[in-house]
Amino acid sequence: MNLSPLQAISPVDGRYRNTTQNLAKYFSESALIKYRVYVEIEYFIALCETGLTGLSQFDKTNYSKLRSISEQFSDENAQEVKDTEKVTNHDVKAVEYFIKKRFDDLDLGDFKEFIHFGLTSQDINNTAIPYTFKLALEEEYYPNIQLLIVKLQELAAEWKDIPLLAHTHGQPASPTKLGKEFLVFAERLEIQLNALKNIPHSAKFGGATGNFNAHHIAYPGINWVDFSNHFVNDILTLNRAQHTTQIEHYDQFAAQCDALKRINTIIIDLDRDIWAYISKNYFKQKIKEGEVGSSAMPHKVNPIDFENAEGNAGLANALFEFFAAKLPISRLQRDLTDSTVLRNVGVPVAHTIISISSTLKGLNKLLLNNEVIAADLENNWAVVAEAIQTVLRREAYPNPYEALKDLTRTNQKITAHTMAAFIDGLQIDEDLKQELKQITPFNYTGVF
Repeated sequence: MNLSPLQAISPVDGRYRNTTQNLAKYFSESALIKYRVYVEIEYFIALCETGLTGLSQFDKTNYSKLRSISEQFSDENAQEVKDTEKVTNHDVKAVEYFIKKRFDDLDLGDFKEFIHFGLTSQDINNTAIPYTFKLALEEEYYPNIQLLIVKLQELAAEWKDIPLLAHTHGQPASPTKLGKEFLVFAERLEIQLNALKNIPHSAKFGGATGNFNAHHIAYPGINWVDFSNHFVNDILTLNRAQHTTQIEHYDQFAAQCDALKRINTIIIDLDRDIWAYISKNYFKQKIKEGEVGSSAMPHKVNPIDFENAEGNAGLANALFEFFAAKLPISRLQRDLTDSTVLRNVGVPVAHTIISISSTLKGLNKLLLNNEVIAADLENNWAVVAEAIQTVLRREAYPNPYEALKDLTRTNQKITAHTMAAFIDGLQIDEDLKQELKQITPFNYTGVF
């Protein structure tokens, strides 16, 4: 029976299927098998290029036929591999048998023992998985996070001249510009995105315990380190770890998880800030015909997109943190704990994509409530106290900070009239008084 989104245990494949379905190309069981086949085929072709005894008679015009095995790989092919796995109880060996059968079909059976030659299963897994992870980042994650950055930059440009009451420690503080606050998040995301892109996609390729034992005993005249560096670095476009056990170190993958986690943390921070602005009524949200905000309170338009985004980013981060802590640890030359964990690599990526999508959806619903923003500034004239005492410091006025403190740290409301009266009472010349009276919560916004 085909899995229905209504029957899926994980919401990644159920409720959020429309948002995450593209990730199946990289993280599904079928995709993993396909890219194992891809690595095996490319490895065989690379062996042929060395002119090994036993492969010297292979007709290189058959390369395209071999590559079509992975290029045209289907779910039916994947099922064939899974059926074989029921017998072998070994997933990579089932892939090897699948390819050998295709060699027989192509009348290339004389060369099929060079499929998976000298390798262990982790030479395939620890190249196929980082390869699919690299593709997923390049083709799905990077474009999506870039859409979020661009949206933030667009909103920053649109609202660059909107003065906004800032809040530090939850209290009114020196005003800012709404556009600048969005630039803060765009800049943070760009910096961490660049850091992520600079982490190499590390791969392992070196035989049963990383020493090329089988390769060297069969063909001692071949420089297998150079061969594998070329194969992994140039053909698979990954970064081969030079000294390994049976498995990849996962140190670079852990770094990628940490980088993805940092980006998600920034998204959570953004979501919470927008949520707070909505709660202050600085933003309203576009209303869609037929939508319901609350099952009990008809008036509500809840900031559910930002809440959804926060929850999914948090869930993704929990998994990224686990991966980063667990995967670099393995008993001696290997244990199997990494294998079952790696099968879940797509899960935090999916929750991350959901989070980005939800944040974008929420940002596209925002409607600026200028009236409330302006009223909040007007109701908080005390925030210009910093400006006035700073100018008075410039003029060597005695104890300006203390004078403003006595004015503003009371339970009485400070208004434009209150501030003007205070300025009039200062022992300063008229020109300086006029300079100070020009300062308002609406124009005391700094250089951005």
